[in-house]
Amino acid sequence: MSEVISLPPLATLQAFEVSARLGNFTAAARELGSTQSAVSQHIRRLELEVGVRLFYRRYRGVALTEQGRQFLEKVVEGLSSIAQGVEALQQHPDHRVINVGTDFAFAAYWLLPLLSKFREAHPGVEVRVVTAQESIAPDEANIDIAIQFGDGQFGQAPSRLLMYESVVPVCSPALLERYGPIRNIDDLNRLPLLQLEAAHDSKWFDWGRLFSLMGATERPREPDLTLNNYTLLVQAAIAGQGAAIGWKPMCDSMLDSGVLVPAIPRITRSDCGYYLVLPATKAVAPMTQQFCEWLINECQAD
Repeated sequence: MSEVISLPPLATLQAFEVSARLGNFTAAARELGSTQSAVSQHIRRLELEVGVRLFYRRYRGVALTEQGRQFLEKVVEGLSSIAQGVEALQQHPDHRVINVGTDFAFAAYWLLPLLSKFREAHPGVEVRVVTAQESIAPDEANIDIAIQFGDGQFGQAPSRLLMYESVVPVCSPALLERYGPIRNIDDLNRLPLLQLEAAHDSKWFDWGRLFSLMGATERPREPDLTLNNYTLLVQAAIAGQGAAIGWKPMCDSMLDSGVLVPAIPRITRSDCGYYLVLPATKAVAPMTQQFCEWLINECQAD
C-alpha cells in the first residue's frame, strides 16, 4: 500500500494559484469571492506547511520567489488535471445531473420523500435539489427547472400547474385537548396562532385571508409566534405551541401519523399553487423532460 501524503486543502492551492497569477491578494480575493484577509491566511498557512517563502510582499502586491515559481508550475498542473477529471465525469454518458430549485417546505415534505422512486427508475441520473426561502428562477446558473409557488405568471418562463394550494388549520392533539373542540373558524381565536412570515407580495394563505374565506365574523388574533421557515413552523405546531396553516400535501404525512390533527376538518383552496417552471432562455434536456413528466404524474397520483 502506498504511503498517504498530506496535501494542503484545495481552497488553499486555489488561493495560491490565483494570487500568483494576479500578483495581488485583494484581486485574488475578488476573483475567489472571498476576502483579502482569508487569502492572506491561506498563503501564510501554506508557507508554514511547505517550510519556504512563496511570495515577496510588496507595497502594491506580491511576487513569487524562485521556490514559489517552481511550486506554481506543479500546482497549475495538478489543478488542471483535477478540472479535466471533473469535466470527464460530468460528460460521462452514465452520469447525468438535473438541478431542481424549490423552497424548503416543498423539498422537505413532498419532493425528497418521493425522489427514491425516480432514482430507482433512472439509476444513472443524479438529482440535485437546491432550496431557498425565496423563489429560484430556472434561468439562474446551475438550475435546470424550478418548482415555484404562485399564480402561474412567471414572466417569459413557461410553466405547468402541479397542484393547487389547499390548506387546513392544524395543531397538535394535545393542544386541541387542552383548549377543547373547535366548532368553527371563529373558535380558532381561542388557540395561539403560528404565522409564517411572508414578503409583502407573497400569494400564499395567511390567517386573515383564511378567516375571511371561511366566513369568520371576527378577525384573527395577532399571531403568538411568527417564523420565517415553514419547517420550523410545523415543528412548533407539533410541539403544541399553537395552530398553524397546514399546506397539503406537505402536511399529509404528519396528519396520517397523528402528530398533527385538523383543528377544523375543512380544506380551503385558492387559485394559486405550485408550478413546474421551465427556463425561458435555454433548452430543456431530454432527461430533464422525463423528470418533469414524472413530477406531473406523481402530483396527479397525489
